[in-house]
Amino acid sequence: MNGTTGAGGRAARPVRLGPKSVAVLVLIGAVGVVAFGWPLLADTGSGLAHAEDAPWLFAALLPLLVAVVVATISESGMDAKAVAMLGVLAAVGAALRPLGAGTAGLEPMFFLMVLSGRVLGPGFGFVLGSVTMFASALLTGGVGPWMPFQMLAMGWFTMGAGLLPGADRLRGRAETAMLAAYGCVAAFAYGTVMNLQGWPLLQGLGSGISFNGDDPLHENLVRFLAYCAATSLGWDLGRALLSAVLTLTVGPALLRALRRATRRAAFDARATFGEPEAPTATGASGGPGARGEAETAGKSEA
Repeated sequence: MNGTTGAGGRAARPVRLGPKSVAVLVLIGAVGVVAFGWPLLADTGSGLAHAEDAPWLFAALLPLLVAVVVATISESGMDAKAVAMLGVLAAVGAALRPLGAGTAGLEPMFFLMVLSGRVLGPGFGFVLGSVTMFASALLTGGVGPWMPFQMLAMGWFTMGAGLLPGADRLRGRAETAMLAAYGCVAAFAYGTVMNLQGWPLLQGLGSGISFNGDDPLHENLVRFLAYCAATSLGWDLGRALLSAVLTLTVGPALLRALRRATRRAAFDARATFGEPEAPTATGASGGPGARGEAETAGKSEA
């Protein structure tokens, strides 16, 4: 058995992503790109500061996350079981993050997001990543102007795992190796994207790695790469290595457990309604037909 079907022959499929869900995710992506990248294109007199635009981003992100959930529910038939699984995985991920936070970037939450996004699909994965980061911030007291940016970045991180090829065919060591490689590369991408949130705040420090709104874009990009190498490369390396190691060791068992839970939940099953069957006139098992026949026989004997 390759792990794709259970005893009943039903396959563990990711939550389907319909046109409405895709449209909302594209809109969220556009909002996120603008939120992260607009300081690079702004001039010095624009008063840029991510600390000021973070509340607006958070206010825009929450209804868009709700829109993703509503669109996915309406298009794929998700029910309370899917919402319950979302809550459980988000709670587990939020509990895992403090175990390594503050120590060389070791955050075991990331490998769980990779495996969950792979099994449950990109739409579910984006919502899961964002909700997990939100719950983690509340749990650890990490609420600040960086939180909506973390929610976006983690949503993209988890969604990317759901977009990897071979979801219905690739299994075993090949799939685990692919997920480990993705977790490693995406961990660096997450750290790089998050650096865009704080780096523009360093303008005017006169450093070779600080942002300067008066310089052209290509010079600022060179400074940004130097900033990433000097400040976050070690953290990103620890996060990437831990994600890859946990995916290769614990990943196969967790993938089977997630697929078994998805298969039993049957997120893609749709309720069908038909006409009730007509009652039979006779029955040998003591049903209404048999009881009626017994009463008729008793009256005739009397």
